[in-house]
Amino acid sequence: MDVDWTEDNFSVLRDWQVRQVAYVPDAGHADLINRCDQADDMRLVPLTTEEEGIAVLGGAWLGDQRGVLLMQSSGVGNCINMLSLARVCRFPLLMMVTMRGQWGEFNPWQVPMGALTPTVLEGAGSLVFPVDDPAKMGETTNAAARMVFEGPTQAAVLIGQSVIGAKSFGK
Repeated sequence: MDVDWTEDNFSVLRDWQVRQVAYVPDAGHADLINRCDQADDMRLVPLTTEEEGIAVLGGAWLGDQRGVLLMQSSGVGNCINMLSLARVCRFPLLMMVTMRGQWGEFNPWQVPMGALTPTVLEGAGSLVFPVDDPAKMGETTNAAARMVFEGPTQAAVLIGQSVIGAKSFGK
């Protein structure tokens, strides 16, 4: 039986009353973005670059709202300096990161940051929760959300390429 891991993640975000969804467009998050867009109690905030999302979620927290940052692993490198904002200001930061450079990757440019993503996030003070089994997605996202919103802390759920599928251009 196929697991609808996107629905599991959407349900967790609803359960934790996430109201702001900051994102850089990404095929791996497309279904979740569409579901959030259809929810009348969620606001999508499209970004031009990933680090803007950290500032957006800091503002959401100041406005007494919860948020999530959706991005691809290649965007984590763009956030290194801004991750200190969440750490120093101690506001909750939930990130959901679709991984590249892993299982079946066709693009060699994605491999270095894909391999470094957990190390970069941990070095910046984030808890890291990798998921390679779609059946574990909901419970992992829920555990991360609980630590973030009740902590507060910053945490990233790393959605493995074996979950989202390897991208392919032309084949």
